[in-house]
Amino acid sequence: MQTAKELVKIAVKALEDKKAEDIQVIDIQEVSVMADYFIIVSGNNQNQLQAMADAVDEDLNKAGLFKKQVEGNRHSSWILLDYGDIIIHIFSKEDRLFYDLEQIWREGKRIGVEEL
Repeated sequence: MQTAKELVKIAVKALEDKKAEDIQVIDIQEVSVMADYFIIVSGNNQNQLQAMADAVDEDLNKAGLFKKQVEGNRHSSWILLDYGDIIIHIFSKEDRLFYDLEQIWREGKRIGVEEL
């Protein structure tokens, strides 16, 4: 079984392939029992948001990780994919600014995509 960090790398690659913008990975292991990692990204429209969600789900399923819950749909401006240890937030640019999860989870450790 792959580690959570290796699975984060798979998810980030799938998001990059769908042109996700401003990909942020936050290690929240030290500040929450909710998950180990948050991945936060932005997209330009609802079709792109859904394409990113579909690509991540497909690639993580191939790696043996299946989502526990999903919030949002094709008409949403925020899609949340919960894989247990990894929670992925796919936002429209406007909603991302409004909810500002990076600020809320500022105590978590930022991991640069290049560090994965």
